[in-house]
Amino acid sequence: MFHKLEVEQQVAEFLLQIKAIKLQPDKPFTWASGWQSPIYCDNRLTLSHPTIRTYIRQQMVAMIQEEFGAVSCIAGVATAGIPQGVLVAQELGMPFLYVRAKPKEHGTGNLVEGELHRGQRIVVVEDLISTGKSSLQAVEALRAAGGDVAGLAAIFTYGLDEATENFKNARCRFATLSNYAALIKYAANHQYVNDNQIEVLQQWRTNPSEWGK
Repeated sequence: MFHKLEVEQQVAEFLLQIKAIKLQPDKPFTWASGWQSPIYCDNRLTLSHPTIRTYIRQQMVAMIQEEFGAVSCIAGVATAGIPQGVLVAQELGMPFLYVRAKPKEHGTGNLVEGELHRGQRIVVVEDLISTGKSSLQAVEALRAAGGDVAGLAAIFTYGLDEATENFKNARCRFATLSNYAALIKYAANHQYVNDNQIEVLQQWRTNPSEWGK
């Protein structure tokens, strides 16, 4: 059984513990999009920690089974979603596909790699959801190739309104093991940040594209 609240806090603890998530309200990061942010997330680091990697795999499987029911294939989003997706597919004994960020520039020119059967019910696996745009590009590629996408599962989401709207418009459900609200709650309760820093983190969340300008 998938215990959502318990898993949210445990995954938040793991991500902070191994510095897969870094909180720097006083020295913001610059994302690839150009946004300034007091938080940075790199869930690839979980792969280097076997205990954490195993926990995430097991809980991802439980979450997929509870949220999406019967599926027949797992697809990973290049690049960070590929190893997470492989681990989930192996645990479930299911076929695996992955979706490139752009079509292969030689040979077959594939965007979707692997054997996809028309009508196959697929769950897409990601490591992180920010605005959701790259994740949804993968969803659309799978749909265009004949897949029936049940939804998307990820380790963590920043919980941005833009992402919620993008997934709604794409008619794609999503579920995550942990999220921004759960992370900030854990960080506050375990002295990762002080009261002033929590206020900054909450301010960023309300308008991330303009924050810091």
